[in-house]
Amino acid sequence: MGRRSLFTFGAVAWLAFWTRVVATHLDPLSTADTSPIGHPNLESSNIRVVEALYEALRGGDVETVQRLLAPDLEWWFHGPPTHQHLMLLLTGHQPSFSFNPTSVNAIGNTVLAEGCDPDCSVTWVHAWTVDHGLMITQVREYFNTSLTVTRISTNSPSSIIRCQNLWQSTLPNTIGKSVPGLVLAI
Repeated sequence: MGRRSLFTFGAVAWLAFWTRVVATHLDPLSTADTSPIGHPNLESSNIRVVEALYEALRGGDVETVQRLLAPDLEWWFHGPPTHQHLMLLLTGHQPSFSFNPTSVNAIGNTVLAEGCDPDCSVTWVHAWTVDHGLMITQVREYFNTSLTVTRISTNSPSSIIRCQNLWQSTLPNTIGKSVPGLVLAI
């Protein structure tokens, strides 16, 4: 009988834990501790991973690049095909373009890096997904595109959809360039 009650307690604890995790992820505006958004230590670790990647790319450190990127990295690109400089770098080519971020910010497991070329004629944003501050699993690359990052949630009782702007690229505005705008919902 003692064994069965231990199992029952374990099952109840397990159910309570996963109910909290699921509820948190269904309502990203929740402040429950299980949400990675807003945890400074995790966000700082994620930023360090991305900054280490840029440093390794600039220095040609292939081993560090391979260690930081998942072998099945998911890559998404928006911009002119002639601006796929990151893909060239990641596949071993040496494009004349260099990525030197002017800002790097984290929102949970998403790290946003923004920069431009030396002439300020081309702007770029990378949205990196970092898995637990260890490895990059996804990159979304935007060239000459204004990006707004938004969190979308619903209020369960009334089903009202709420949008909260979390970050917006600034370089296209500062260089006075009109570019298309996209929204990245996280």
